[in-house]
Amino acid sequence: MDITLKNIISGVVDVLLENNSYKAEKYLSEKLVVRATRRIFGGKIVKGNIEVLLVVGKPNYAQRAFIKRSKKNKLMFPLKQIILTSVPVPKKKTKKHGK
Repeated sequence: MDITLKNIISGVVDVLLENNSYKAEKYLSEKLVVRATRRIFGGKIVKGNIEVLLVVGKPNYAQRAFIKRSKKNKLMFPLKQIILTSVPVPKKKTKKHGK
């Protein structure tokens, strides 16, 4: 089985669309991450056109924290599973008293 970056990217995007999730991440090494994110508006996934933002590169702050926890738990890189994130719950607006 030939594992190339093209196959990994298509796998991440396929998993993202199949599971109707917001974000899918695959950790190839401690310094390389593939992340696909769907566009949301108002806390919901936009219907109609499918827009996916693809990032291949260095991990961000939250991903570095995940890598650090994974190393502490003795997980080996590259991780075989793709990490999925559901749509974030929007914060409720509080009413201002006195106005």
